[in-house]
Amino acid sequence: MTVQPRPQIPSFSTIEEERTYRKQHLAAAFRIFARCGWSEGTAGHITARDPELSDHFWVNPYGLHFGRVKVSDLLLVNDRGEVVEGSRKVNAAGFAIHSEVHAARPDVVSAAHAHSMYGKTWSAFGRPLDPITQDVCSFYGDHVVFDDFTGVVLEPEEGKRLAHTLGEHKAVILQNHGLLTVGKTVDEAAWWFIKMERSCQSQLLAEAAGKPKMISHEVAELTRSQSGTPNAGWYSFQPLFEWIAEEEPSLFE
Repeated sequence: MTVQPRPQIPSFSTIEEERTYRKQHLAAAFRIFARCGWSEGTAGHITARDPELSDHFWVNPYGLHFGRVKVSDLLLVNDRGEVVEGSRKVNAAGFAIHSEVHAARPDVVSAAHAHSMYGKTWSAFGRPLDPITQDVCSFYGDHVVFDDFTGVVLEPEEGKRLAHTLGEHKAVILQNHGLLTVGKTVDEAAWWFIKMERSCQSQLLAEAAGKPKMISHEVAELTRSQSGTPNAGWYSFQPLFEWIAEEEPSLFE
């Protein structure tokens, strides 16, 4: 029996194809986040850099429940925070954060942030996650803590400080706030958020029960090299995308 190779991040023959792909996967990510219970009032945002206008990104409209987001609802926002495509308002905090992350990281296509229960609870400790499970090793040495909470992020300068703290990492724990993850695809950024949220839950449970045993530095680094790559993040999201596409085809409208 011939074993098929694992699928890789797709390439595209036209800008239009790539834009459609990013927008469809962005809408799907919102639907999945909604299923996880992470649509909390007006909080939270996921962005996708436009493949042609690299200083523009697509984002959810302010005040629209994640579970209702469709491709046609997505806003295209420029580097001044102006909506250049779409008819609704953009989240000011979302722009302050994501615009600076996208500006500082040309390699980043997507960034994800939501006020998820375990992420925001773990963030109160102001500590990075420990290597206590195979899953959390995807973030070993590849996430940081932003410990400068000053309220809702509305000013560009705070967004710049956050982006500077993120550096070249895939994730940042925003102390007293929540989680933010990034990726070379929407799929990767969304998957890292899902995985990090669950890792926060795991560590909270483990520490409530006792003193967890750490995975060694060498094994944690090896595990990150196996499961913490951009393609691993993209691929891990595909079963979720296929599921939500079948369950909620209205997202493509």
